[in-house]
Order: sequence, then C-alpha cells, then structure tokens
Amino acid sequence: MAIFNYSCFIITATLFLFGGMLLISFLSHRVGMREGENAGQHGEASGAIVSAVFALMGLLVAFTFSGAHSRFDERQRLIVQEANAIKAAYAQLDMLPLSAQTRLREKFKAYALSRASYYDKLADPAAIKEELARVDALQKEIWDDVLAATEEPRYQQVRRLIVPALKEMNGIVLVRSTAIRTHPPALIWIMLFVLGFACAGLTGYRSGILRIPWRFYHALLAGITSAVLYVILDIEYPRFGLIRLEEVNRILVELAKAMR
Repeated sequence: MAIFNYSCFIITATLFLFGGMLLISFLSHRVGMREGENAGQHGEASGAIVSAVFALMGLLVAFTFSGAHSRFDERQRLIVQEANAIKAAYAQLDMLPLSAQTRLREKFKAYALSRASYYDKLADPAAIKEELARVDALQKEIWDDVLAATEEPRYQQVRRLIVPALKEMNGIVLVRSTAIRTHPPALIWIMLFVLGFACAGLTGYRSGILRIPWRFYHALLAGITSAVLYVILDIEYPRFGLIRLEEVNRILVELAKAMR
C-alpha cells in the first residue's frame, strides 16, 4: 500500500468524523427545536446524559492517546536500542583475525543500511518482506563468518564475547517489527467514532430544546474532536503523517556511514 493511501485514509477518517458530527448535530438540533415545549421535563435529564457521554468520550480519547504515545516512544527506543546493539557487535570485530575483519565490516555496514531502510519501506508490504529476507540472509552470513573466524582455540574467548552481542543484534529485529505492527483493535476506533457522533447528537438535541442557535459551538466541537482523532492517528502511524521517526532513524544511517 502506498504512503499516499495511508495519509489519505487518515485525512478521510478525520473529515468523515467532522462532517458526520456536523450533520448529526444539525439534525438533532432540528428535532430538539420541534420538542422545545417539553424543555422543562427533559432539560435536567438530558444535561446529565450529555455529561455522562462526554465523560466516557474523554476517557476513551485519553486512553487511546496515551496508548499511541506510549507505542511511539517504544518505537523510538527500539531504534536506538538496535543501533546500540549493532554498534556493540561491530566494535568487537577488532578482536577477530584480520583476514575476517574486512569482509565482516562490509556485511555489518550493509546490515545497518538495511535496517535503516526498513523504516522507509513501511508503506510497501512487498518491499518490507524483501528487506526482512535480506536481513535474515545477512544475519546468517555474519553469524557463519564469525563462527568460522573463531574456530581456533585461541579465539574461543572472543567467541564467548561476540556471540551474545550478535544474538542481541539479531533478536531485536523481531521485537522492532512487532512493535511497528502493534495498533489498537479496530473496535477502539469504531467506539471513538460512535461516541463522537453521540456527543454531537446529544449536544445538538439539547441546544435545540433550549433554543440555543446551532452554529459556532457545534462546529467547534466537531473540529476539536476531529483534530484530536487526527493527532492520535498521526502518532499511531508515525511513518505516514506529520509526526515522523526520521530523526531517530537517522541514527542507523549515521552508524552505517561511520563504519569504515
């Protein structure tokens, strides 16, 4: 799926919520205007219902935003952790025989560049699959070369040091891939839309009963709710909107450039 499609989806979802809230608010306001004579009977009850639904909406928004922000921080942390793991394993190549170092340094550089490009290819599942296969192949080649270079008894101590570093470097790939694919269940997003529409409908109905003009405040409610949804989606999918991970991902690029 192309990057444009992801961005288009986020914008479309935001506009759908905004337009839907405006429409529902307007229609419910018209209904409330027709039932204005019963304002004394429903005024207090409708106010309590509106407060309860808004409280539930606020709770769900806070929960979703907090989760999105936590996952964003985790993805940043994993990029830094992976860069440190690659750097730590690369630093130990100095202990290997000189005949193996040149070949392994080249493979480490290719590996770091591959891991840096992983972020850039998130919008294309086929490219991601191909890149992960390349990473797997490089991991195997590096592992085999290190074991071959440390076969002699005098390098057994070196092997005991470098093998754990390679295991950490290899293991974080799966952790990072899982973190990128982790998102809230679809039901959470559906509930956000349902509660947004419910808030718009209830406030429109109540303002109609109380003969409050339907204009600025209802548009403001729809605009703020939609903007909050956009920010949550933007944080949840940091590759495709205004919020990005390029600055953190550049650590891997710079690490690859620093490899001689």
